[in-house]
Amino acid sequence: MGQDIQKIEAVMTAAPVIPVLVIEDPEKAVPMAEALVRGGLPAIEITLRTPRALEAIEAVNAHVEGAIAGAGTVLTPQQYDAAVSAGARFVVSPGATRTLLDAADEHSTPLLPGAATASEVMKLLERGYERLKFFPAEQAGGAAYLKSLSSPLAVAKFCPTGGVSIDKAEDYLKLPNVLCVGGSWIADPKAIAAEDWTGIEERARAAAGLIT
Repeated sequence: MGQDIQKIEAVMTAAPVIPVLVIEDPEKAVPMAEALVRGGLPAIEITLRTPRALEAIEAVNAHVEGAIAGAGTVLTPQQYDAAVSAGARFVVSPGATRTLLDAADEHSTPLLPGAATASEVMKLLERGYERLKFFPAEQAGGAAYLKSLSSPLAVAKFCPTGGVSIDKAEDYLKLPNVLCVGGSWIADPKAIAAEDWTGIEERARAAAGLIT
């Protein structure tokens, strides 16, 4: 079946940056998402690294107009099913396994799978995946490495995530094979815990203004 490229590309092109979030308290998810949307970042990746992440996804998509909340750090078919049941609009994984790709084939909710090497990209292309997460971006070689993939693997377009800051984001967004970047600097756990919605909105606005 492969990837629904139109669906996942709509997420990737909604803004230059997809915030990657770790949320402990789902009650803070709604005002946080409202701040992100006000700042111009509608696509929001809530990672399944906390016990109540699925509740946060459900709350954002139910109560925040304009938000596109998805599930990140999805590793298993069971997590994929749970994310879809919680209303996730997209699913992100740090890598890709056959069982996870098979699970994605069972759902209309699109998957953005991770890849860090040319061979991993080629295997995903074989399965019909042309929109990928480049992870961990900085540790895997950064913008220079990703640029080197743009010619031999031109059909693949990426969302680099992992160690990306607002300064480094610009280097990635200039590349021909990058549609957006993922970053945690906009709403890190400390800012969420402190309910710094003004600061989050300001960082979101700066990120939304990055040139793609």
